[in-house]
Formats: sequence, structure tokens, C-alpha cells
Amino acid sequence: MKISFNWLKQYISFDLTPEATADYLTACGLEVEGMETWESVRGGLRGLVVGEVLTCEPHPDSDHLHVTTVDVGGEQPLNIVCGAPNVAQGQKVVVATIGTVLYDGDESFTIKKSKLRGVVSEGMICAEDEIGVGTSHDGIIVLPADTKVGTPAAKVYKVVTDTIFEIGLTPNRSDAICHFGVARDLQAILKASGVHCSPPIAPLDREFRNTVQKGGIDVTVENKKDCPRYSGVTIHNVNVKESPEWLQNRLKSIGVRPINNIVDVTQYVMFEIGQPLHAFDADTIIGNQVIVKNLPAGTPFVTLDGNEVKLDADDLMICNASQGMCIAGVYGGQRSGVNNGTKNIFLESAYFNPVTIRKTSKRHNLKTDAAFRYERGCDPEITVYALRRAATLIQEIAGGLPSEITDIYPDEIERKKISLRYDDINRVAGKKIDKQVVCSILLSLGIDLSTTVSGEDQVTALVPLYKVDVTRPIDLIEEILRIYGYNNIEMPKMLSYNANIPAEPTTRPLQNKIANYLANNGFLEVMNNSLTKGAYAEKFDFIDENETVRLLNPLSTELNVMRQTLLFGGLENIDRNIKNKRPDLRLFEFGKSYAKNPDAAPDASVTERYTESRWLALFATGKNHDDLWSEPAKDNDFFYLKNMVENIFRLLNINTFDVNVIEDSRFVSAISYSVDGQTVCTLGDLKPAILKYFDIKTPVRYAEFDAAILFSLNCKSVTYNQIPLFPEVKRDLALVVDKSVNYGTLEQIAYKYGTKLLKRVSLFDVYEGDKIEAGKKSYAMNFVLQHAEKTLTDEDITKVMNKLVAAFEREVGAHLR
Repeated sequence: MKISFNWLKQYISFDLTPEATADYLTACGLEVEGMETWESVRGGLRGLVVGEVLTCEPHPDSDHLHVTTVDVGGEQPLNIVCGAPNVAQGQKVVVATIGTVLYDGDESFTIKKSKLRGVVSEGMICAEDEIGVGTSHDGIIVLPADTKVGTPAAKVYKVVTDTIFEIGLTPNRSDAICHFGVARDLQAILKASGVHCSPPIAPLDREFRNTVQKGGIDVTVENKKDCPRYSGVTIHNVNVKESPEWLQNRLKSIGVRPINNIVDVTQYVMFEIGQPLHAFDADTIIGNQVIVKNLPAGTPFVTLDGNEVKLDADDLMICNASQGMCIAGVYGGQRSGVNNGTKNIFLESAYFNPVTIRKTSKRHNLKTDAAFRYERGCDPEITVYALRRAATLIQEIAGGLPSEITDIYPDEIERKKISLRYDDINRVAGKKIDKQVVCSILLSLGIDLSTTVSGEDQVTALVPLYKVDVTRPIDLIEEILRIYGYNNIEMPKMLSYNANIPAEPTTRPLQNKIANYLANNGFLEVMNNSLTKGAYAEKFDFIDENETVRLLNPLSTELNVMRQTLLFGGLENIDRNIKNKRPDLRLFEFGKSYAKNPDAAPDASVTERYTESRWLALFATGKNHDDLWSEPAKDNDFFYLKNMVENIFRLLNINTFDVNVIEDSRFVSAISYSVDGQTVCTLGDLKPAILKYFDIKTPVRYAEFDAAILFSLNCKSVTYNQIPLFPEVKRDLALVVDKSVNYGTLEQIAYKYGTKLLKRVSLFDVYEGDKIEAGKKSYAMNFVLQHAEKTLTDEDITKVMNKLVAAFEREVGAHLR
């Protein structure tokens, strides 16, 4: 939020530099994140002075240039070559001296001493558009004859210089969402700090005189829940034109583009006191009626910028007798806005339900300054005051006669009454704060004190409605301490702390063990938001929309549901990295997914209606390393990730698991790992359709562990055996099997029937071709046998190998090649 230093000083008088002011604002909770200098004319006309043309002669080598001598108040006149047709002797002109920087849009150039067709030029006589004070380029600026030579141009054109604070306003501070609110806080902390300053002076308004009794707009509020208060006034015979310079400068200084005097006044009042206003062209209000109501879902509405939106049934609308004119508190309509031909206006000042405004703004992605304020909570007590303030300004700069104000406020919102014990303040602060200081701070913040209820040991505060975040005694204490100053609370000489360290969850060491292993093997850990896009559930069939946990008040459509899988977050990471020239990726994430039980009863407990599941996700794409002279890069392929998955099992001492080929709508081909009948991990190559949705053009391998099951299986302790003293024996078999038989099946058969002598099995070749029968393939396997207590004989080895061959033949119909 931008706050003008000059604008602040319109309400309170103090003698501080902008830098010191920023420190006080930050100290009271309005953190100044940045400061910048603003000038009504870019560059502040520095280096530009008033000069008098002493001589003006035609250029000897040009038919349109003139050679002049100009007195700018220096020791010697300047020789300046000028191409303007209207330059003449005796004129008072604006001169850019050597070193002056002039601006043209985003470009700038510096005036230098130069030669123009052989004649030295020591400056430049300027036109309006060249220095930013106008748009004319017909000729140079000719000033009044009595303008003093040497006067800075900034003084002639009354250039305004201001310092703009960029304040990081937290969502709860709707009381400081305007200049007067910031001035109120600044005055409070300056007073508490002993810095001299005047009390804040509220912007002036006045009761209307010569009001028009007839010709006003009738107002009806049908939805009083979403519009507790609605005020309006009609002003006749206004003159819509450009705003005066002071008003334009105020708006420009905080980054707001002036439109016309009527619209600019509504903007000015909003940034001044925090109450959004809207101006309608009264002659376009059909039936002379303003009706605050909801329209049917799907009703089309064209906004002020020409875009059409489809209304939701919960969108509050400002309507005339036949159609909607404005999305209440969010955006105006195209047909009812004020333009240069407008003669009569209707000014709206209302208090709308913050939740309704926020939902509408998010739903249609319409971000406006009005919605920004309404959704945080405006002050319902100032709607009429804001109207009078705006009408006063409009009468001053646009003329017009106002009608009587219409104010519909059926159920007045009462101020909160909070009792606060002085002992509680001292306990929270850690020091005793004088009661008079407490009362002074509260009064400075506009918080009235009830004298009838307050006592010696407590104070009762009547909290103004603009402080929507102050609802409890602790909130009042926070208000007191931020003005009193946390730096004024001394640190005690001794701090006491009782360390209560809970036992670490048993799964944390296991998680760290896996994370360290993956990191040591080139994987990077990611941590993605648990919120994701609801559009994913609509796009992909492996996500059940009925189980999606949707947010009631999402920040945006990009973060409107709880994730049901870690897959999408990882693919977003991959897409972002590839677009930033990081195509070779190995990622992992520990995280939770969330699902809703659609069959749960409405009165069921939270744990019955929702479930949380823990997962470990692994992603691999691109190459495993850069090309080296000694070793070319290899793909992070399916078997690479399969190896990492199995190493994780072994890392947790899970040495026995079943591997099965499965069908999964996420994968082109996939396998699953299960232990004791529980599926622990699924692994595969993601389908191109999924990758295309994320604009990923390279294959991605994905593995997903059920972390809860994985960690529960880690129950085996590590035992160490003596290194065998007797040699290993290796034997090979080439088995011909049906193409449908995978290696995993053969490996399981080998370990099942290979007795205790079989230590390892590996695959070193796979063959398919005309050397074997059609529909068959050959696996060449290596078997390692070893006895712990003796050297194996040929008879022992043959017996084991015959048993294996028989098992392969019996189980899968294999025969030796």
C-alpha cells in the first residue's frame, strides 16, 4: 500500500524527516518496506532555468536553425543553437543547461556541449513536451516578460516533490488502509514517544445547503444481510472535466491514474478515509431506482472495462429497475459509468459484508482498490460522512446541487465493549505500564473509554468499528504495546525456561535415513504446497472428484483444493526447472495427501469424514550426469528408478517383497511392490498425456511409496554373520519362456526352490529372435551358490541346479535353450 508523506502532513503537523517517519511507522506495526521520491514532473526540472534571449540570428549553414545567446543568470551568456520557429530576441524561455537530464517516456538523454553544423551549442531552449509540462511541440515555451532570469523552472511550474512509503499492510489492519488511518497511528506513537505533533485533523465536510428536494434516486435494499448499510446522494448539474492539478498530483503520487473530476474525487476520498465510493450516471439509472439484491446465477454482466462475466447467485448486485449496474463493492458496469457527457450523478457509499465481497472478487478474479478495502472490513459508521466529504469536494471542483442523503441502516451495528484489567496488561508486557499511559494510547487510537464501567483495576473500552481485529482483551493489549513500543520493554536480567521436548516420532529417523540416502545419490528434496488446483481432479480420471477436499474461501483457483496426490506438485517442479534449463532431475518428497469420505454421515467426526495419507514420491527424468570423457551420460530410466526403490527397501532391512506387473491409468507400464499382501510402492513411466498437460516433453519416471506401510515394515534388526570361509560357485542357465513371463517371476521361483545354498541371482542377457520359437524369449541368468561350512562338490551343485530347472519347467513351462 502506497502512502504519501505530504498527504499525511495534511492531517497531523510534525517535524520529522521521511526516514524518521518510516521508522516510527514500522515500530507501530505499519512496516515500511520501501521508500521512493515522487515528483509531479519527472526529474523535478533539475538543471532547467529561466533565460532571456539576448540575440537571435539565422544559422549560417541552415535555413531553419537559429544561433542565439541566452542569459541564464551566469557569468557569461550561453551560445545555444535552436530549431524552434518561434524563437526571438527578448523572449523569456526555459533553458536546459549542460548536464541536465531530460526524459522521453522510458528513455532519457543528457544535455551536452556540442556542435550543430559547425556552431557550438551550450544548452537547449525547451518546448513543453521536452520537459514534461505539456504536450505541445509547436515551438519553445515563452514565459511572461516579468519572469526573473535564473529562476529554477521547478519554481516557475511549482513542481511537487513527495516521498512515498510502501507499507506492507497485514490483512487485519483495515483501520490503517487509508491516509487518515495511518496518520492516526503515527500521531499515537509520536505522542507516546514524546515527539511533538498535533492531534489528527479529520478531513472537512459540511452539511448541504440549497439542497434539491426532488429528483433524487429511490433506494431499496433487498439483501440486508450482505448490505447492512447503504447511503446515497444525487448531485445535479455537475460539470465533468479534468481534475485540478492538486487532485491529480495526489492520485498520481500513489500510482492512481486520474480519470475525471467526479471519479477522481471518489478515489481521493477512498484513499483519504478508507471508504470506497461509486459514482453512477444518474440519467442511466432506469426507473430512478437503485435496488441492492442478488441476480440469478448465469446472468451476464459487462464490467466497466468491457469484459463479460457470468454472475453467481451469491454475487451482490447494485441494480436499477430492470438490470444490474454494478457488482457491489467490486466492479462498476459499462453502461452506468460517469463520462464527459454526464450531468447528474448518484453517489453510493455503503457497508457490504466482507465475506461476500471477498468471495465475489476471488470468484471472478476482479481485483480492485474498493474490493481490497471492503473484503477487509470498512467502517459502517462513516458512510454518510464519506458522502458529505465527497459531495463537498465535487461542489468545489465540479459544481452541482446535491439532494438530501438517503441512508438505509435498519439494524445499527454496535461497538464492541471490552473490559481490560491493568494487571493483565502488565503480565503480558512483562513490566508495569502506567494507567494514564494506557488510557492515553487507547484514546489516541480513537478507542473511547467508558467512565461508568472502568474502575481502579480495569478499563472498559468501546472499540470503534474500523478496528475489526480488536475483539478480545488480548487484542487491546497488542494495540497498547505496539504504540507503547516493544523496544521500551526491558529485557529481564534472568530468563527462565522449562524445556519440554516431546519424544521424537519413531518414523522421523527412518525418514531422515531415506532422505539422506537419496540426497547422497543425487536426488533433491522438494516441499510443495498442500493446496493445489481443483482443475487437476476434473482433468485426470485417477483423481476422484467426490473425494476432493475443497476450500470454502480459497485464495485463488490455483490453490482451491487439498492435494490428493504428490504427483502434480512434482510435475510442476519438473516443468519449472526444465524451462529454466535444468532438464536432468531426480526429486523426492515426503508429504501428505487428503481425501474426503463421500459416504460419511453429516454428523460424523472429522476423522470419519476426512483422511490423511503419508507418501514418499520419487521423480526421475533426463540424464543421470553430464557427459564425461570416460563415461557417457545415461538416462534416468525405468530401471534406474527401480533400482533406487529396491535399495530403499534394503536400506530399511526389507529384503523380501513381491513384484507384480500392474495396470495403472497413470502409467504406460507399471509394477507394484507388496509385502505381506500390502502394496507398498507403485513405479512406472508416466503417460505422455499427463506430461503434455504440464508441457513436459521428456519421459518422467515416478515412484510412489505408502509411507505409513513402509515405515511399519521396518521391524527387522540387522544381524552380522561371519564372512564365509569357502568359495562361491557360479552357474549360468539360458531359459526359454513365453514372452508374458517376466524376469521377476523367474527370480522369485529361484529363491523359492534354490535351497539355502543359493545366495544371489542376476540377469545378464535377454534374447528374442529367429533362433528361438515365435512368442518366446530367452533369459540368461547367473546363479551364485555357496556353503557356509564346506566347499561345494559337483554333486551338490548339480543337485541344486537340477532342482531349479525342474521348478522353472513346472511353474512357467521353461526349457533350456
